[in-house]
Order: sequence, then C-alpha cells, then structure tokens
Amino acid sequence: MKLVFAGTPEPALPPLEALLESSRHEVAAVVTRPDARSGRGRQMVESPVAQRAREAGIEVLKPAKARDPEFLDRLRAIAPDCCPVVAYGALLPREALDIPRHGWVNLHFSLLPAWRGAAPVQHAVLHGDDVTGAATFEIEEGLDTGPVYGVLTEPIRPTDTSGDLLGRLAIAGARLLADTMDGIDAGVLEPRPQAEEGVSHAPKITSETARIDWTSPALRVDRLIRACTPAPGAWTTFRDERVKIGPVRPAAGAGPLAPGELRVSKKEVLVGTASHPVALDEVQPPGKRRMSALDWARGAALTGTEVLA
Repeated sequence: MKLVFAGTPEPALPPLEALLESSRHEVAAVVTRPDARSGRGRQMVESPVAQRAREAGIEVLKPAKARDPEFLDRLRAIAPDCCPVVAYGALLPREALDIPRHGWVNLHFSLLPAWRGAAPVQHAVLHGDDVTGAATFEIEEGLDTGPVYGVLTEPIRPTDTSGDLLGRLAIAGARLLADTMDGIDAGVLEPRPQAEEGVSHAPKITSETARIDWTSPALRVDRLIRACTPAPGAWTTFRDERVKIGPVRPAAGAGPLAPGELRVSKKEVLVGTASHPVALDEVQPPGKRRMSALDWARGAALTGTEVLA
C-alpha cells in the first residue's frame, strides 16, 4: 500500500522505521507538527519524525492545521491507501479522514477503551496499573473511539517511568502497526468496535498536575514522579524556586519526617511524605542540569530546617 505516516515525537520513530523497512508498503510522505522551539537556545527545530523522513528522502508535510486547504489538496494528490498515525498531536477533520481509502489507523499506547486521550502511558503509571499495552484502531471523529484492529499487552514494572514504558511500547507497537498494515492490505483484517465498559480518559499532564504534594503518601508521590518522567517533569519548590525531582526510592526504615522535611546524611537525601520518607535520586535546580541529590544538597548548603513545598 501507499502510505502517508503521521507522527511527531521520538516514540513515533520505531513504528516509522518498521514501515520504511517493509517490502510491501511505500511511505510516500510524512505529516508532522510544525517546527518548534527547543533547547536552551530556544532554536526552531524540526520534529524527530521530520528529521528521519528527510534522511530517508521522503516528502515532509507540516500543516499548521490538518484542515488547511493546501495540505488537503496535497494529500489528495498523493492519494494514499492508508495513513498510519503515531502520536501526531493534532485532531484530524472529516475532510482529511475521508481521503485514504482505508482511512487513518492510529497506534495508541493503551488497551482501549482504557486511557483514551493524550497521555495514556502517564496515566497508567500514575494510577498504578499493573498492565498496559497498545492498540491499532481506525480513527473516527470521536476521541480514540474507533474500532480496533489489534492489541498487545505490556507489564508495568514497579520502577517504570513513563519514558521507560513508552520506549518499550514504541518498539513492540512498531511490529503491531506493521502487521496491521499487512492485514489491511491483504484484506484479512477487520476492526471490531471497542467495548462500552472500562472507558477511562487520559488528558494531558500539565505543569500544575506535575507538582509534588508531599502531604500525599509515599506511594502516590512515587507514582506521580515516575509518571511525569521525563516530561513534563515532576517539581516542587525549594527556597521559593522551582526544582525538578527525579524518581525516588522508599526509605520506610529511616524514621519519621514531616511532609516535605529534608534530612541529609552521608549516603542519601530524605524527604518526608504523609506516610514514610523517600530518598531523592536526582534533582534539577533552575537553569542547571540534573545532578545527584547529594551533590545538590552540598551545593545548596542545607540547614537542619529546610523543606520542599
């Protein structure tokens, strides 16, 4: 089949690579989000998908909106059989959905109908799910409501960050998406409606959502931080400045600490929660790179009465 691939961030690269390597499909173009500012210099840079497409000599389309007439005309001219989608990052209007004869097929990183929305992996970690997965489904105008072609499952490990889990799902999902394209091409795969029960929603994790509440139990603090790693990054305040906090470790036998209270020893930096303390691993002060918690504590010259809030 002739394909137009839609995707933007790094997790979309393994699925794109699988389709580029396929002997039975042609990736004629990619659709990705417009260039965005990135890095300390805030320079305009192309998305990872755009960069990989240019390396492969593939046409890159960057519509500001998927309903732009120029983009729709170009898509009609390419005349794709199907448009596979992985983390594109924008809604698709009916005018675009109707162009490919086999529609747009999304690789979504959850076991639908669970965690429909922008942040399924983060919410699976945040809510303490034991198992998640990925699903390919036909996009319709509802939010992740279309019929499903195929699924795979993936256990969530106790120390998984969203980045860890998403990395594994992107690799496993690449094969699922390629197999789905093969099945559609061969005419042997038909999507099935999603179950009406078990629906949950995964809205984008905002910066405010990512603020650590030290009055929560340690288990909740741990899940929030892992869910927000690497993005948007869990944070707290120290001396009225925002600092980002990396994943923590339980320190149940360390003795009681008030929520947010800091204690520094030669081996670790502890902070209190509503249950038991946790040990900090990495800290990122404003304007600096991530560093070990002990290096941060030494540089900050912590006193005996410091707190995170």
